[in-house]
Amino acid sequence: MDQKEEHGGSLRADAARNRERVLEVARAQLSAGDDSLQLNAIARLAGVGVGTVYRHFPNRHALLEALMSERFQRLVEDARVAAADVDPARGLQALLRSTLGLISTDAGFAAVLESADHAGGSTAAMKADLDQVVTRLLDRAGEAGVIRTDVDADDIRRLLCGVQHAVRSGGNDPRQADLYLDVLLGGLRPRH
Repeated sequence: MDQKEEHGGSLRADAARNRERVLEVARAQLSAGDDSLQLNAIARLAGVGVGTVYRHFPNRHALLEALMSERFQRLVEDARVAAADVDPARGLQALLRSTLGLISTDAGFAAVLESADHAGGSTAAMKADLDQVVTRLLDRAGEAGVIRTDVDADDIRRLLCGVQHAVRSGGNDPRQADLYLDVLLGGLRPRH
C-alpha cells in the first residue's frame, strides 16, 4: 500500500469516528430531554467543525433519521409480528402498546414518527414498509369486524403521536398511558 492509500484510509476512519461522535452527542442531548439538536452546538460539543456535521447531516431531520433508524427498524419488526398474529385484535393491541412504549421513552423517535409525512431518504423507505405492514394488519382486523374499516395506517400513526403527547404532558404516568390507549382502542371498534 502506498502512502496516499494509507492516508486515504485514515481519513475514512476519521470521518466515521467523527460521525459517530456527532451521533453520541446528539443521543446524549435527546436523553437529557433536549430535542433542539442545533447542529452548530452539536459540532462544538463533539469537538468537530460545523462543516463536518453538515457533510454527514445536512439538516436536523437528517440527524434525527440517522439516530432513529434502529428504532424505526424495531417498530417495523414489531408490526410484522403483530400482523402475523392469528388474532388481529390482539396483534393490533400489541403493536399499539409497543409503539406507544417506543415513542414515550424517546422524544427524538416520536418527532421522526410525527413528521413522517415529510420524510426523506431512509425514513420515507421505513415509513413505507411500516405502512404496508400496518395496512395489512388493519385490513385483517377490519375483515374480522374488530375495528372500523375507515381507519388507515397514517391515522394510527397520528393517533398514537397524539396519545404520546398527552401522556408526556401529563408527566409520563403509565396509568394515563394505559387509559389513553384503552380509549383509543375503544374508538377503533366498529360502530353498530
